[in-house]
Amino acid sequence: MPSESAGIDTIVTEHKNDPTRLVQILRDVVATQGFVRPEAITAIAHALQLPRARVEGVAGFYAFLGTEPKGRFHVLFSDNVTDVMAGSLELRRRLLDAFHLELGDVSRDGLVSIDVISCTGLCDQGPAMLVNGRAIPRLTPARIGAISALIRGRSPVEEWPDNMFRIDDHIERKDVLLSTPLARGEAVAAAIARGADGTIEEIKRSNLRGRGGAGFTTGIKWAACRAAPGATRFVVCNADEGEPGTFKDRVLLGAWADLVFEGMTVAAFAVGAQRGFLYLRGEYPFLVPHLRAALEQRRSEGLLGERILGVEGFGFDIELHLGAGAYVCGEESALIESLEGKRGIPRNRPPYPVTRGYLQQPTVVNNVETLAAAALIAKLGAEWFTAVGTPKSAGTKILSVSGDVERPGIYEYPFGVTMQQVLDDAGAKDTQAVQVGGPSGTLLARRELGRRIAFEDVPSAGAFMVFDGSRDMLAVVENFARFFAHESCGFCTPCRVGTTLVKQMMGRLVEGKGTRRDLKDLAKVSKLMKTTSHCGLGTTAGNPVLDALEKLRPSFDKRLASLEVLPSFDLDEALAPAREVTAREDVDAHFPGEGS
Repeated sequence: MPSESAGIDTIVTEHKNDPTRLVQILRDVVATQGFVRPEAITAIAHALQLPRARVEGVAGFYAFLGTEPKGRFHVLFSDNVTDVMAGSLELRRRLLDAFHLELGDVSRDGLVSIDVISCTGLCDQGPAMLVNGRAIPRLTPARIGAISALIRGRSPVEEWPDNMFRIDDHIERKDVLLSTPLARGEAVAAAIARGADGTIEEIKRSNLRGRGGAGFTTGIKWAACRAAPGATRFVVCNADEGEPGTFKDRVLLGAWADLVFEGMTVAAFAVGAQRGFLYLRGEYPFLVPHLRAALEQRRSEGLLGERILGVEGFGFDIELHLGAGAYVCGEESALIESLEGKRGIPRNRPPYPVTRGYLQQPTVVNNVETLAAAALIAKLGAEWFTAVGTPKSAGTKILSVSGDVERPGIYEYPFGVTMQQVLDDAGAKDTQAVQVGGPSGTLLARRELGRRIAFEDVPSAGAFMVFDGSRDMLAVVENFARFFAHESCGFCTPCRVGTTLVKQMMGRLVEGKGTRRDLKDLAKVSKLMKTTSHCGLGTTAGNPVLDALEKLRPSFDKRLASLEVLPSFDLDEALAPAREVTAREDVDAHFPGEGS
């Protein structure tokens, strides 16, 4: 239709016909049209001079895009385990029943569609959902009733009560990172005074390691980028915290955005970068106005743009990019692919981003927390930083504590804090297990709660999910297995097939239909993924299963249907869809010996 075509042209023009902004263009198209129609794909491909298949492939890759119609009100319930523990399944069923839908359906009148998303980043105030991309925390039966009425009344989401969208920070414990004041520009001025090489050496001496999970030494990364050949360099802040159970970056960007931007600018000065990107998790669009305001203030004060603080040749600015719902984009090379307007498929490495990153140019990618710490180190020095923590893990770590605790929220501790100390501070009781670092991290049993958060003991990207003695840990691990199967990008066979097999086997075990053969196969497939997968998603997807088999084996053994090795394929169960289609449930419709 002409009006739709004109709308597409306007969106593409606003993004300067830049193919690297394809994900952003498609986000805007979905915001105005609900989904990416075939004619929109054609128009975008023509305007950006891209193959149509490239545009269609990107539109189909990300969860928040898509080429299939959705409801005028598109509802996504969080399927994260902490939301499930808080009652999301019952609330989801209530809304589905209100509109006579099943999960994944679109109502006949096109009014509403209801589905799930892996996590919303609101684990401290779940259950939570997204409606047309807007986050709604603290769901209750009353709220579900109000949401149902608003949808039936066709009230635009923008006109819903503001209180419905209120998101709290829940900062429960601060340490040096969150309590040390820093005026705008102080860290940048200190870096300029030291010089680029001096700043990198100070970061090296601080032993600052990446807070996103990998723990790579930040100073070495910056030095490698500065030394790489090429005249153009980039700094990228990875704020795509898609790991279930993690929400610290959401809080940092909400309350300490300026500290993060300060760290990005220090990094840019140190490595010689001219452009920066903050890649923001797609579930956090509510942060965009605040972040844009912070960037504009920095520009107005001469802290971004040309000649920062009057220094000739030091020009640097930061752009915001929103993700579109792909957990794999938390991996730095997949994130760069997404920044370039492509599907978020991790690259082969080497080469590493520090030599060939964004647009094949030297690129530093750091986590939000890492950059905030770097700003303070630039101002206060390495000795200030190393005075806290352990000899091998300098500084502090911010933990996102959720699950079975009285006080979920953000807790900052010096590295070396014990698991038990965190649990006591958060008000945990009868703790059965803790998942540290999200599903891809480490599952710790009750007997391990004296261990410490540190790179040399229990490293963590930030998630700290607590499960008390009432929880079914097999159901928890099954939730993690479904998460990895859903989020696998499908690029490599070990991950694509392996995560599906693990999900299926864990499902049988939870239903009480598993056998010892399933346990052996679970371990075998999980180890195979760890050693042969293309990227970190696949190599860590089996972690929860392997940890649980080692530490919680009695929980598995109690649920086995048989200690013998039985066929894992159930012919009668496989015929169930055919019986449903033909409305048959008589004896002859069942495999001999099964049914009634």
